Amino acid sequence: MTLEEVKAWTASRPTLANALGIELTALTDDYLEGRMPVDGRTHQPMGLLHGGASVALAETLGSLGAALRVDLTKQACVGLEINANHLKGVRDGWVRGRATPVHVGRSTQVWEIRITHEETGALVCLSRLTLAVIDLPAPGPRPA
Repeated sequence: MTLEEVKAWTASRPTLANALGIELTALTDDYLEGRMPVDGRTHQPMGLLHGGASVALAETLGSLGAALRVDLTKQACVGLEINANHLKGVRDGWVRGRATPVHVGRSTQVWEIRITHEETGALVCLSRLTLAVIDLPAPGPRPA
């Protein structure tokens, strides 16, 4: 899929990514990039970027990147584990995430997601996402 096709596919669904204002910005064979605003939607009570919002950006990018590496008519990628090290606070502007595959196997994928402040380039969050690659049920009638 092209970046424009992925954008259209994700924009057509009511998702957390859309609610947080996450935008996909680049897609290559080596990575998927997106950005997220740091504003009232993504702040914690002290006015900083919420760690959960960073994790949502990381999981969005890693999950989409993983999904693009399987036949979605036959398989799906579902999160098994995610961790995140929050390294620097951000109060406003945008953060940019880049998801790169570390391991793409038949039954699991591991992705690293680096989130940086768009203006300064400072590393804000470093995350690792592990996904299971599962087979989808065959189409047709389901047993009663």
